[in-house]
Amino acid sequence: MYQLTIEQSFDSAHFLAGYNGKCGNIHGHRWRVLLSVESETLRDDRQQRGMCVDFSTLKDVLKDIVDEYDHTLLIEEGSLQQKTLDVFAEEGFPVVELAFRPTAENFAKHFYDIVKAKGYQVAMVQVYETPNNCAAYRE
Repeated sequence: MYQLTIEQSFDSAHFLAGYNGKCGNIHGHRWRVLLSVESETLRDDRQQRGMCVDFSTLKDVLKDIVDEYDHTLLIEEGSLQQKTLDVFAEEGFPVVELAFRPTAENFAKHFYDIVKAKGYQVAMVQVYETPNNCAAYRE
């Protein structure tokens, strides 16, 4: 089995609604996302002969996904009052409302599902919230 791993990153703020501790406050991270895909065979066409998939193609796929979250405030739907969201909007601060709590674990599965839906054979997605803390998802 062949496996490729590429990395992209994005900067954003988040908080964990209902969390009793520092992470219940708005704070930021440089999120690192490592995407691993796998293949039992290598391509045989002229352009990609000897490759599972072109690294640059895979990097672009992941970059397009994570760029949606770059320099935003990531929140779980329903975790802020509408008047707070209105003030953020009036001030021009981008807020991304998610259907899940914005944890590294949930982002790992979220990115896995998106890339898999694009037709890639995803082996695993790892999401680093800090240089020393990582969550991973694989089926």
